[in-house]
Amino acid sequence: MSSNRNKPAVPLKLATSPIHGMGVFAASPIARSTAIVEYTGRRMSHREADRRHASLSPADATYLFVVDSTTVIDATIGGNLARFVNHSCAPNCVSVLRDGRVWLEALRDIAPGEELSYHYRLRIPGGLRSPEAERYVCTCTAPDCTGSLITRRR
Repeated sequence: MSSNRNKPAVPLKLATSPIHGMGVFAASPIARSTAIVEYTGRRMSHREADRRHASLSPADATYLFVVDSTTVIDATIGGNLARFVNHSCAPNCVSVLRDGRVWLEALRDIAPGEELSYHYRLRIPGGLRSPEAERYVCTCTAPDCTGSLITRRR
């Protein structure tokens, strides 16, 4: 693995977040469509990720990123700054898959000091009706906040 994968493509700052815990903030202007930072960590099978998920706290469980039907990234092991980008129902970033690698990309121009966010699009068995859904409460405070990190089925 290249050491450049752990380095953001643009200057970023880690700081206390009004959304949740720690967050990632733009240290300089970021133009729309910029690939900001790769989401890194240990790659594993869904079976291994499911086993790990059972032992993780709700906060750490959100560090598991589904790449495709065979691969999950666990950012609690070898992850970088991207794991601290918080969820928002009104995000300024989106996750993009390129050649098996996950990048966070700017949906719009982002001003210096603005917190980066993307919609986690979490899916769990039973969705919002699952007893486990209460573990994934959204605290983004966006005007159209759904109250959950879980994607509503359409």
